[in-house]
Amino acid sequence: MNTILPREKLARNGPVSLNTVELLAVLLGTGAGKMPVLELAESLIRDFGGLRGLFQAKHEDLENQRGLGPAKTAKLLAVLELARRYLDEAVTRSNPLESPEVTELYLKSALRDQSNEVFACLFLDTRHRVIAFEELFHGTIDGATVYPRVVAERALRHGAAALIAAHNHPSGISEPSLADQAITRRLKDALALLDIRLLDHFVIGEGVPVSMAARGLV
Repeated sequence: MNTILPREKLARNGPVSLNTVELLAVLLGTGAGKMPVLELAESLIRDFGGLRGLFQAKHEDLENQRGLGPAKTAKLLAVLELARRYLDEAVTRSNPLESPEVTELYLKSALRDQSNEVFACLFLDTRHRVIAFEELFHGTIDGATVYPRVVAERALRHGAAALIAAHNHPSGISEPSLADQAITRRLKDALALLDIRLLDHFVIGEGVPVSMAARGLV
């Protein structure tokens, strides 16, 4: 019985029918030397510790990997950038932010894999359409110093009526700390003086982002 190639399987049953190794094999297109493409895809997933590790890898690490060269490395880097731009368009196009899931996915994509703590904001207009996304403060792995005055200044510069704040926990733990709760209160109070609403503050870790608004902390 002939084995169905991943590309044929995709054509017959759609991409959801393929596992991660098979999808990567479709992207790579061909193997390397005597190594079949499925074996190459499996080795990449294994050597980089999973799909996330593969797409976090540096350009030079990919090119130096057995079975990869400039062409296949370019494909991997291109598909990652396309995914990032897709999420960016999903959030920043003219439609209002109606889906918390899209917002969470975008913020998780932007902040989860940062090695140090980063505090960022989505600035919104009166209809909750995204005006801009900015990383405002960068800290050590222990925390970032957040200045509400700077956030307020950026909001005014963008003409924002509301904003969503977010920061990552490099430890991977999404639970808001007492310091997170304190800065959220200070930020909300500072913005309220300017008639700018703080809609939410997300904490990004390994799992599902934690909405402080859903916790009643905003």
